[in-house]
Amino acid sequence: MTAAVSVGLGLLTLLGAPLFIIIAAITLIGFVMNGQSATIFYTEMYKIAEQPMFIAIPLFTFAGYLMAEAKTSTRLINLTRALVGWLPGGIAVVALLSCAFFTVFTGVSGVTIIALGGLLLPALIKEGYPERFTLGLLTTGGSRGMLFPPSLPIIIYGVIAQVDINKLFLAGIIPGALDLLVALLLCIILGFRCKVARTPFNLPGAWQALREAAWEIPVPFIIFGGIYGGVLTAAEAAVAVALYVFIVEVFVYRDLHLVRDIPRVVRDSMILVGGIFIIIGAALGLTNLLVDQEVPDRLFQIISPYIKSPLSFLIVLNIFLLVVAALLDVFSAILVVLPLILPIAAQYNINPLHLGVVFLINLEIGYSLPPMGLNLFVAAFRFDRSILSLYRSTIPFLLATLLVLILITYIPQLSLGLLGALHIPTASSGILP
Repeated sequence: MTAAVSVGLGLLTLLGAPLFIIIAAITLIGFVMNGQSATIFYTEMYKIAEQPMFIAIPLFTFAGYLMAEAKTSTRLINLTRALVGWLPGGIAVVALLSCAFFTVFTGVSGVTIIALGGLLLPALIKEGYPERFTLGLLTTGGSRGMLFPPSLPIIIYGVIAQVDINKLFLAGIIPGALDLLVALLLCIILGFRCKVARTPFNLPGAWQALREAAWEIPVPFIIFGGIYGGVLTAAEAAVAVALYVFIVEVFVYRDLHLVRDIPRVVRDSMILVGGIFIIIGAALGLTNLLVDQEVPDRLFQIISPYIKSPLSFLIVLNIFLLVVAALLDVFSAILVVLPLILPIAAQYNINPLHLGVVFLINLEIGYSLPPMGLNLFVAAFRFDRSILSLYRSTIPFLLATLLVLILITYIPQLSLGLLGALHIPTASSGILP
């Protein structure tokens, strides 16, 4: 019976059945085969409505989509070019910072590649950057910024892992900055080698770019200042940001029409959010089943004779997560894999905040990792290039991020040091409203 069910679900997966259906089917069949009522599954589905933090997901996503649909990308590129275009590799640095900003607020790398790719690809090639480097930069740049608040994957990780999301935001800042810095160094080195022209710093031009983007610059400060200034909770910050961005893009810049554009933006952003919520609901049911059947404990009993130290566990975990990340999107990977990994990591005394950073940077790499990395397929569509050419293009950037992953994995203070400096306890549990 078990073999027949497994084969059937495997065939459904190959035929393209939505992931939430596969997860829900596994959960329901598991409960029934163990003689339990399926109502447990439905109860878990409704638990997402009890999480105050979930209000932040649709609001941050809506704000990100508003900026993606408006002319924020043009203003952002002009601003960063005016401020850092004088650096070696200036326009590449501009491209990287712009991609990171968009990924932070949209939470989805595909949106970043689509929103910025058409502007940045011809600009970089015109400046003299090799096409292979440019494609690699934009393809992998679509998922940089995932470790900065208010990253959607961080929020979902915090909800599933039951850790303080505000602490997770802080834990991701230094690793995210290190990831960005290594990629920036690549851009600067190539800028030197290719003798790419720089944009001389021009004070009037920089002032003009600042004035044009003046209404969008405060967005990160609303989040950081509101949350860490003790004025707003994360959910309240999401409300403030969504309302602020809506007013700015519709009534100040007038990039979006209230009747013609806003309903479309709402529809597109909420389709994404609805898909995430459905998968979360199904995954919570699966988590309940796994815990009830003591699956994590059994896995620990199997691996503990062979993996005796936290270091060994982290090595195996990174390999496993890279494989998972190359096959699943970031949200599915968090929701399906995390409930299995978290209890085992606890047995090895690995801090859940540190684990969250390691988990997410693995998924960032997986976005651009063959065979199924989402960035590769979005970039192939956006830039009209073959998947194989993109494989080659992303190698330098993937190796750079892999180096960052190794450092972050085995130096926990990169994740926990900022919390320690602020005298914030790192033994985190519970979700802030």
